[in-house]
Amino acid sequence: MARSTARKRALNTLYEADEKGQDILSLLDERIAHPGAQTPLPDYAIDIVKGVAEHRRQIDMTLDDHSTGWKVRRMGVVDRNILRIAAWEILFNDEVPDKVAIDEALALAKTLCDDDSPAFIHGLLSAVCNAKSTEPAGSVDDEPAEESNEPDQSGQTDFPASEPAAPSAETQPMVD
Repeated sequence: MARSTARKRALNTLYEADEKGQDILSLLDERIAHPGAQTPLPDYAIDIVKGVAEHRRQIDMTLDDHSTGWKVRRMGVVDRNILRIAAWEILFNDEVPDKVAIDEALALAKTLCDDDSPAFIHGLLSAVCNAKSTEPAGSVDDEPAEESNEPDQSGQTDFPASEPAAPSAETQPMVD
């Protein structure tokens, strides 16, 4: 079965777990044991769902760090889970080139999301890829660096002195 189909089946599972507020792995176990009217989940769909479940906290923190308009919890459920799948492939699956992960996410977004989503998803995943390529190997941590507003020895704090630059249109969600 094609990986594109596996991604869509993984998206269905992640979407369902998200909407129900159900643990991802328990839903996956249900879908494996009782596929219902659908064919059994492809192996790659299972790999994606397990990978997203295992790394979801880190994936969400990475997406939050690079999203200038929305935090993951505020994104649409479909958008959020498309981003999680692609971010897992970019950050944790060396078998899939980053460009392919982005292209596959865009293909899903173009068929399942509103008109503004593909541009937002593309901009956010591009930022994740750019950050990945500039970080030293092995720098993807499970815990975020702690920020402090206590001055260090130079008298500087961890917070910037000025407001951050306005987000680019590429990663800014459109608001009607």
